[in-house]
Amino acid sequence: MFIIKYRKFFIALSIAFVVLSFTALAVFGLPLGIDFKGGTSIELAYTTPRPEVSVIKNALTAAGYEDVVIQPTGAQNIILKSSEVTDQAHLAIVSAVKTTGDVEQVGFTAIGPSVGKELKNKAILAIIMVLIAIILFIAYAFRKVSQPVSSWKFGLAAIIALAHDVAIPLGAFAIISHYTGAELDTLFIVAILTTLALSVADTIVVFDRVREHLGNNKKQSFPELVGDSLRETFARSINTSAVVLVMVISLAVFGPESTQLFATVLAIGLFFGTYSSIFLASPILVFMEQAQSKKK
Repeated sequence: MFIIKYRKFFIALSIAFVVLSFTALAVFGLPLGIDFKGGTSIELAYTTPRPEVSVIKNALTAAGYEDVVIQPTGAQNIILKSSEVTDQAHLAIVSAVKTTGDVEQVGFTAIGPSVGKELKNKAILAIIMVLIAIILFIAYAFRKVSQPVSSWKFGLAAIIALAHDVAIPLGAFAIISHYTGAELDTLFIVAILTTLALSVADTIVVFDRVREHLGNNKKQSFPELVGDSLRETFARSINTSAVVLVMVISLAVFGPESTQLFATVLAIGLFFGTYSSIFLASPILVFMEQAQSKKK
């Protein structure tokens, strides 16, 4: 299949995407939300038409709270995020916003720094544990495969593809947050874990077909065998991912503001997750097989 024939191109393209993502992370950074660094979230609802964000920002700046992040949500609501504030500062922030229209408080959340740090550590641990579980599962599922590549290399190829699937949404989020002021929260972690699950499912479908062909002892070179496996599963992977992507993109465009960022990150992750399961994982497997052959 052309994917295997031009595997160097697709591997190089993936490397380019990852490099761009790390560049975006280095340049723009990754702002953590109050879920991970601690802070205060105040949700206010306007009973009069909601003014522009710039008007609210000017009012808060005039009151001495220029560091408060303003996030519109729904048709009439806003969420104000800041570091921990005293009760007096809380009331002062609400009072400043009231100068821009009739508002009432509908929600208040305060997360201490220690709780935020614990959530951050648990989120990182969750991703690491998922990756380890995937390696162990693939190594076990392909334990009877020893030639021409060892079973653990199937797991390694999948993990490289999954690292690619994590890096690109992180880079994309860094760019999005730079221009929109969005902050990384627990919904982002949910989007990443969902991406990993769907991506590895696609990858395993292809690898399982490779295993079947190896078991049939087909008289083919390994690259040809992997190419046939991709050809047989290509339509299934694309069609399944396309259906899910249409739903997620619809949620990003037409869904409530509170979930639009989550859906956008998930859509990016699903797109590149599908790409990696088809255009990256299998070419890496062939690359490792050829490297192993040269050593013999």
